Amino acid sequence: MTMLKRIFRPALLTLALFGGAAQAALVPPQGYYEGIEKLKTGDGNFHCEPAPKPYTGALQFRSKYEGSDKARATLNVASEKAFRKSTEGITTLEKGVSKMVGQYMRDGRPAQLDCALTWLGSWARADALMSTDYNHTGKSMRKWALGSMSGSWLRLKFSNSQPLAAHREEAELIEKWFARLAEQTVRDWSDLPLEKINNHSYWAAWSVMATAVATDRRDLFDWAVKEYKVGANQVDEQGFLPNEIKRKQRALAYHNYALPPLAMIASFAQANGVDLRSENNFALQRLGEGVLAGVRDPSQFKARAGEKQDMTDLKIDSKYSWLEPWCALYHCVGDTLERKHDMQPFNSFRLGGDVTRVYDPSAKSKK
Repeated sequence: MTMLKRIFRPALLTLALFGGAAQAALVPPQGYYEGIEKLKTGDGNFHCEPAPKPYTGALQFRSKYEGSDKARATLNVASEKAFRKSTEGITTLEKGVSKMVGQYMRDGRPAQLDCALTWLGSWARADALMSTDYNHTGKSMRKWALGSMSGSWLRLKFSNSQPLAAHREEAELIEKWFARLAEQTVRDWSDLPLEKINNHSYWAAWSVMATAVATDRRDLFDWAVKEYKVGANQVDEQGFLPNEIKRKQRALAYHNYALPPLAMIASFAQANGVDLRSENNFALQRLGEGVLAGVRDPSQFKARAGEKQDMTDLKIDSKYSWLEPWCALYHCVGDTLERKHDMQPFNSFRLGGDVTRVYDPSAKSKK
């Protein structure tokens, strides 16, 4: 029996949906329990824009690296423009929900929460993003969107302010949709050959982990942990990921891009009694330290990848959002801690929004 069949046997699904007395409910890291910062009356200047039209079509999108060689590192401007246009509604949903949830957690205005629920509810009712007619870019969009939405949802679901208490029916509808998306994501990204497992698989595992906790699905949690271990065991003794080294001039950028989902998964696993920090001789720590060293001096990445590194993405502070969960796992000190403080606060819609508020809530008062 394959791993996929084991995960989705009816008996396991029944246990996941109705709860087993033997296992405690899944929980997020402690920072997700933070309440609303300040309850404000009225709607202020907030205006709820109409939700983007639910995307129910085939998930067949052009790649921004269309026409590139095996390295998939040369941007195709025309295909990127076509990709952005065809996925605009999905990205608008991701960013919009993340922004509204963030605003609500700061201001507590009911209209902000109502709008986020309206957007998500309209897509859930349409069973959006569920097409099984997809290419690689299409299934990538599905898992990115799921990670963004479930990551934001966790802030509402677990907040001590209990914002979803008065919206149970809508919340149940949305969470069932998240679960369906996560099940499809597992099908999309399972049983790949090792040479095909790279940052995309890590991001898929993060989206499934976030959804597992949001919906209390132990089967999804276990799959995300399994995929994390595959990723951690790809890190070699020098801290390189062989399948990201293949990206030539973008090798360092893609090592950095692999870190947010891996760090988030390890953090969520730790919150549920599964300590992944030492997997493959502390692979996640080694990977992070290697990237930080590479940003200071990319010569090692140039030597390994065979080309001078493109540092464009690495000049953007938000690209280092992984430092929040990573430093919570490995207790950063010295230059690394100083670098993190200089770049805070970190906000990444693909990780559900303001990760600094989750992992280092006192940071803003320090600055």
